[in-house]
Amino acid sequence: MAVRIGNIDLGEFPLLLAPMEDVSDPPFRFVCKQNGVDLMYTEFISSEGLIRDAAKSRQKLDIFEYERPIGIQIFGSDIDTMREATQIASQAGPDLIDINYGCPVKNVACRGAGASLLQDIDKMTAMTKAVVEATHLPVTVKTRLGWDDNTKNIYEVAERLQDVGIQALSIHGRTRSQMYKGQADWRLIREVRRNPRIRIPIFGNGDVDSVEKAAAWRMEYEVDGIMIGRASIGYPWIFREIKHFFQTGEYLPGPTIAERVSVCRTHFEKSIQWKGEKTGVFEMRRHYANYFKGIPHFKEYRTRLVSLTDVAEIHAVLDEIGEQFAMEEVA
Repeated sequence: MAVRIGNIDLGEFPLLLAPMEDVSDPPFRFVCKQNGVDLMYTEFISSEGLIRDAAKSRQKLDIFEYERPIGIQIFGSDIDTMREATQIASQAGPDLIDINYGCPVKNVACRGAGASLLQDIDKMTAMTKAVVEATHLPVTVKTRLGWDDNTKNIYEVAERLQDVGIQALSIHGRTRSQMYKGQADWRLIREVRRNPRIRIPIFGNGDVDSVEKAAAWRMEYEVDGIMIGRASIGYPWIFREIKHFFQTGEYLPGPTIAERVSVCRTHFEKSIQWKGEKTGVFEMRRHYANYFKGIPHFKEYRTRLVSLTDVAEIHAVLDEIGEQFAMEEVA
């Protein structure tokens, strides 16, 4: 049976790209979409930044037709500000609005936004209700199991947020105090999914970094779909590989060197188109090591790639990588 958010049909078992600050921008989303992701989100956007018309926040509202369905994710600590930001975000034409109640980083959580709302479920519920009422679009939420091991309140959170109108919930299997350490615990996600009161799709998130895990956890934890974050950085093929396995029971071979170079180059070109040459070149530097992870003697190439500023020279190094390693693959 197809999973639906409002009237958005996501297919039988959707794969979602997690919103990641400084990662899930339009250039990165482009290469993930080419590899079969079913639903994507923008980087999270500060509600205060939107209202102040801050350039960085506004730029994050950029979405493109080929990305659909896509959600704009917002965060904030003030209910009225979140209501106003929802109206602004809705005008940008996304398919849904997502609220971030999961971000654990200090400058978000310690300002009363993101995961810190897990310490005040009444406020979280009121804020969610305000967002739902401020838009004609479906509203979804991304959150964590709780603030720490003593306050794992996701079961109550899921019920209360569903009651005020959210239409899907993504749960990261860690508490805020865990940050990204230790292992994600999906058992509570399964309990939420099994709750007879819950009617909305429940998506699991955290530590899915292989076809095997996706297949095993789909069965074991009974989620409606899986959200993937860090494992897709520099490896957008993960979506393609998981989908292929679900459809055929067979493993796709990993990307060739030529494919790695080609997708890295596409990402680079889109980065320049969207951000301009200077920023595009600079911000692409964080991705090279991931695209060529595991390739022997890549360090020397990476050193060159992260020091160059000329677009043609970067393309020349990518050509060189393709030629060098293609010869080794043949040999």
